[in-house]
Amino acid sequence: MLRLVSLKLGRLYRYVKLAVLGILAAALVLNSPSLLASLQRNELAERRFLQLNKCPACWGTSWCRKFLNGQLRLESWGRLRLLDFLNVKNVYFARYGEPREGSRRVVLKRLGSARELADIDAKICRRATGRGRCDLLQALHATEFASINGDVRLLTPDVVEGWSDLVHCPSQRLLDRLVRRYAETKDSGSFLLRNLKESERMQLLITLAFNPEPLVLQSFPSDEGWPFAKYLGACGRMVAVNYVGEELWSYYSAPWGKRVDLAWQLMEIAEQLTNNGFEFALYLLDVSFDNFAVGPKDGKVIIVDAENVLVADKKLIKQNKPENWDVWYESKFDDCDKEACLSFSKEILCTRVTVDHNYYAICQNLLSRHATWHGTSGGLLHDPPADIAKDGQLEALLDECANPKKRYGRFQAAKELREYLGRLSNNVS
Repeated sequence: MLRLVSLKLGRLYRYVKLAVLGILAAALVLNSPSLLASLQRNELAERRFLQLNKCPACWGTSWCRKFLNGQLRLESWGRLRLLDFLNVKNVYFARYGEPREGSRRVVLKRLGSARELADIDAKICRRATGRGRCDLLQALHATEFASINGDVRLLTPDVVEGWSDLVHCPSQRLLDRLVRRYAETKDSGSFLLRNLKESERMQLLITLAFNPEPLVLQSFPSDEGWPFAKYLGACGRMVAVNYVGEELWSYYSAPWGKRVDLAWQLMEIAEQLTNNGFEFALYLLDVSFDNFAVGPKDGKVIIVDAENVLVADKKLIKQNKPENWDVWYESKFDDCDKEACLSFSKEILCTRVTVDHNYYAICQNLLSRHATWHGTSGGLLHDPPADIAKDGQLEALLDECANPKKRYGRFQAAKELREYLGRLSNNVS
């Protein structure tokens, strides 16, 4: 009976798939003149497609000359606006050309779906006029983004606290870093907000409030060893970042040795973001297989989605000594029936020096048997070789890291797991 049901579902899936393909084929035929036009046109050189008219309620303008000069072109199917309904996240692949360097692949992001971007406009309008629709550029001058402008010397925690995950609990040291490293200005290097042009200040504040991913990439750059994709620039509501490689999910069925190396790198990332010489703890609040990618040549794991990163300043915590600041914080295991579940308290992440959140997030959502993604289970380290499975050490460490049975067990398990995976990786290679 069960097999009969699965066969029926399989046929139904095929029929639906064929129907969708048929509709797409018909749409392509009916729209062939506009299809040919879209393939010939370079929309990345068009101000309207880039939503440059939204500025300064946009992500920046540092790469506008490159866009408008035609140095970027969408790849193949990315040119077909007819297929935009499949590209919910508004992420595009493009070729970027420099006369002396040749062409290379880049990733373009609008940093939100069409609905989310429309919500940004509506929120700005409501803040200014109380209505959901308005003249966006006029409305900006009646919002808090404009009131922070003027002759304000510094961007201070009391003004932006809680605007986004990045500044859920900001310190002055963090905000000075954000301003000093802001890449959408020609005069970067100063932590003084008033040294930015009015439009640049507005863009910085809009980005900080609605999607701070570009600021994470700029403030903790890959050039300094941080595990994030490299930020390149922006034009309007389109941001360009370096193409890293295939997403982590494509390695789910890779050879065992490759998966061990990737797992070790993920645990190293968790350690680096938690404990580093800068005393900034960067906590990943959204951890899933499609938020990481792997370099095709060096095999390096990189975070490619940094929208939901909370930064806690350990120096400030040690200085202010809030209640229980020196008590180790253990994240609680979340045994939910959905993908990429995490349980955490932002307030506690902001007030403790020793936190196991990143180890927990990586172990539960990517490595252990509790990790589920696209209908699979078992995590990246599924189906280990017989000798590894028989030994039982790997499974025990993964279980304790995801769902510890001992007090502070995850801290020790994460340390031992990193060392164990490092040894395994060296032995396999």
